[in-house]
Amino acid sequence: MTDIQARLFAMADEGYKAFHSKLIPNIDSALVIGVRTPELRKYAREFEKTPVAADFLVSLPHKYYEENNLHAFIIERTEDFDIALAETERFLPFIDNWATCDMFMPKAFKREPERLLDSIYRWLGSGETYTVRYGVGCLMNLFLDKRFSPEYMEAVASVKSDEYYVNMMIAWYFATALAKQYDAAIPYLTNRRLPVWTHNKTIQKAVESSHIDAQTKAFLRGLRIKLKM
Repeated sequence: MTDIQARLFAMADEGYKAFHSKLIPNIDSALVIGVRTPELRKYAREFEKTPVAADFLVSLPHKYYEENNLHAFIIERTEDFDIALAETERFLPFIDNWATCDMFMPKAFKREPERLLDSIYRWLGSGETYTVRYGVGCLMNLFLDKRFSPEYMEAVASVKSDEYYVNMMIAWYFATALAKQYDAAIPYLTNRRLPVWTHNKTIQKAVESSHIDAQTKAFLRGLRIKLKM
């Protein structure tokens, strides 16, 4: 692990570290090295072919933020579905921030997403912040287009959490759904099916989207719930 950390520190960018640390405030900035994502992905392509890569994947937890992201990028490149799923399952409990959670999606999942559904439903019910967030992200990224089914949207709406990073992802899901599956998504707002914070955050993100037309945005603004003082 010392050699891996040395390589990561050799790629460090202090300016990027200062900027990126502000985006993940729950992570101690001393544990952020400051490696830019393209450089880290390039290193992952190189590192996955080395004899120590397999040892790295089982050496959890990692110390540094970039070690977690390197881990994620190696999983992401896995072609075999069963291996990708097993490695993702092993890694999810150790994810401790939204950025690592959101940045990886194995090729195998994109190729055979239906095989992932049982695991997604299990992740949604796990109660673990970033495991739940990852499950919602999978439904957003893999099942809001031609594979969409209303039951997936209902599964997201049924998630109950007090965690900011879970509710933010739910809002992101519904904002994306308004752009891709409007008829299915809009009743969750008109009927106030979501918690107030998530409801209003969904509208905020939808209004900020370039994929939703001005007329729809005006309608959505009218659905905001005013908070009582």
